[in-house]
Amino acid sequence: MDTVYLDNNATSRVDPAVLEEMLPYFSELYGNPSSMHTFGGQVGAKLREARERVAAVLGCDASEIVFTSCGTEGDSTAIRSALEAQPDKRHLVTTKVEHPAVLNLANHLVKKGYHLTLLGVDSQGRLDLDELRGSLRDDTALVSVMYANNETGTVFPVQEIAEIVKSRGIALHTDAVQAVGKIPLDMGTLPVDYLVLSGHKVHAPKGVGALYVRKGTPFRPFLIGGHQERGRRGGTESVPSIIGLGKACELAAAYLEDENTRVKALRDRLQAGLLAGVPESRLNGDPERRLPNTVNISFKFVEGEAILLLMDQLGICASSGSACTSGSLEPSHVLRAMGVPFTFAHGSVRFSLSRFNTEAEVDYVVAELPRVIARLRAISPFSEERQGLGLG
Repeated sequence: MDTVYLDNNATSRVDPAVLEEMLPYFSELYGNPSSMHTFGGQVGAKLREARERVAAVLGCDASEIVFTSCGTEGDSTAIRSALEAQPDKRHLVTTKVEHPAVLNLANHLVKKGYHLTLLGVDSQGRLDLDELRGSLRDDTALVSVMYANNETGTVFPVQEIAEIVKSRGIALHTDAVQAVGKIPLDMGTLPVDYLVLSGHKVHAPKGVGALYVRKGTPFRPFLIGGHQERGRRGGTESVPSIIGLGKACELAAAYLEDENTRVKALRDRLQAGLLAGVPESRLNGDPERRLPNTVNISFKFVEGEAILLLMDQLGICASSGSACTSGSLEPSHVLRAMGVPFTFAHGSVRFSLSRFNTEAEVDYVVAELPRVIARLRAISPFSEERQGLGLG
């Protein structure tokens, strides 16, 4: 096979239907959506349609959607807005397994005088809700908990988290970049104040995202400029990308059942084949409360980067568990927080599927990857351990 793409949590291909809807807005329909004339007005109408499509996949009102450039911008905007709106509160709560978009900002805020509590996880990447309860203080301005982990796919109980946090009158932000389009979301029943999504995770282009801000939630814009986005984000909108995001969200809603049946079955087929075909391999993450497209497996005695390089030669695209800290010799911060043994954590690979994957692709990986692992183990420095397990 030329390319088997199993790295959709890193980015996903633009759906052809999304591209088709975007194309006219690069050329003949190039008006500024804020212009008074009809030529720009028709573009403005298309932006309103895109906003409604994004709102529909979240189960919220279109007025609660703010278009952004990416998930990172959405996270920064939400967190900084919550803190700026409550200058007398200087405490932030998040988790040890958040995406760097949240963790690095949180650490930056510590340098600015904020207090930070990092919640731990267990061996399956699950939060202790009692620890969350105990972390809340009178000066807590915001709790930020991702909806689903980008490396393991573990889904957090955001509904229960929201009930705990909101009972104390504290603002709640969730990075739902990996969850949108994979599991059902309904902001009508989920008491979250800020939610972030990113276009390139749902088969829209890179460079566009959206921030949900619940009605009545205090908000301070991150980008200050013109009146765009009702004054919540200055700057002329990236019209084609926003239109693409709207179409992608419409398709995500339509394919949600497929994601949770066929794609999930492909994931399980891949997981079962690799765990059975490779001795001394283990699943990372919650085996039940997990995204339907994601499987993270560690292979003992080998390096994840070496696995990826050999898979790449076979046309297989995946990610190391340390993909968010590429270039570091340390294993993933997520796996470290989970207490994954060092000899396993270094050999972790994340496979993330999409609706464009097939059984033939999964079977190809299941057939080829055990040979890759065997080849790497043959030159592993852990020769005595390998021989003791009958692997040498």
